[in-house]
Amino acid sequence: MKTTEFLSAAENNRYSRHLLLPEVGVAGQQKMKAARVLVVGCGGLGCPVLQYLAAAGVGTLGLLDFDTVDDSNLQRQVLYATADVGRPKAVVAAEKLAAQNPFITLATHQALLAKDNVLTLFAGYDIVVDCSDNFATRYLVNDACVILGKPLVFGAIFKFEGQVSVFNYQNGPTYRCLYPEPPAPGDAPSCAEIGVLGVLPGLVGTMQAAEALKIILELGEVLSGRLLLVDALSMRFQSIRFRAVAANQQLSELAPDYAAFCGEAPMVAAPQRAPEILADDLKAWQQSGRPLQLLDVREPHEAARRSIGGQLIPLGQLGEKLSEISYDVPVVVHCASGVRSQKAAQQLLAQGFKEVYSLRNGLADY
Repeated sequence: MKTTEFLSAAENNRYSRHLLLPEVGVAGQQKMKAARVLVVGCGGLGCPVLQYLAAAGVGTLGLLDFDTVDDSNLQRQVLYATADVGRPKAVVAAEKLAAQNPFITLATHQALLAKDNVLTLFAGYDIVVDCSDNFATRYLVNDACVILGKPLVFGAIFKFEGQVSVFNYQNGPTYRCLYPEPPAPGDAPSCAEIGVLGVLPGLVGTMQAAEALKIILELGEVLSGRLLLVDALSMRFQSIRFRAVAANQQLSELAPDYAAFCGEAPMVAAPQRAPEILADDLKAWQQSGRPLQLLDVREPHEAARRSIGGQLIPLGQLGEKLSEISYDVPVVVHCASGVRSQKAAQQLLAQGFKEVYSLRNGLADY
């Protein structure tokens, strides 16, 4: 990493508390500005990692995530708000981080990480921070970092417990040295299956961010060859040492099938978002007299409270009632907030409907 990045007067003021630290100073802040860090996953762990690395002044942050914001994320994924539900996580996170720190560069990668793109995506970064939530991705990320010679900052969470470590740092142990084999299917359920304490990702993700900064600054004792275990219920920390295994440090190619290796179903990218229409544009369309099918995908009790007309087909019944909708007339789908209508619009487009729109923000803006 280059260390000659110029700091403007505004940056000197912003990072003044860093500059006061003799261990960091101007030279250290310049290292951070020159650094390029890729964060894999913009969820529970990714949110605090991204916020603290952005605030610290890491010059280029890559945001890799193919998912969209869901209501169930808001209990722990603190970059997002209710109004962001249904939008791509990488895009929303980049918007929030740009407002937080205008002096950094943000690169969004709305992609499903796979064998055919991982080496290309990782090549342009100095450090990779793994904030993923499944074993197939963790092994893929590890192997790509070993092949490319990139340090990997790892974090994982389970109910009330977390793990943090650094792999492949200065020829140190890798993820496979610690976990040669994945757990048997069902032995390590996901947060979606078993739950997680909302503050735990913040605790673990902040420690991941600290490790990334230590690597950039070449400062302190990096968690290489050590697994830090966190128990939030007892607030106890335990450090376990583990050794490198030569064969796991000398990978030259990716594994044939990571999902099969981990006994997981292959991951599938979320459907492409359907076009959206604003409330004012819909009203103008209705007043123009042009052909239009208005489709309400809420439940009957919701429509009884308030309706703007059109055909009522609850989202859960849409698949069996497609014959009631014309393929050749434009369709505008609406619901209460725009989430269900987006799913319905995607479903209609996948079934061959020619022109479909989702009412942005639903009836909230109408």
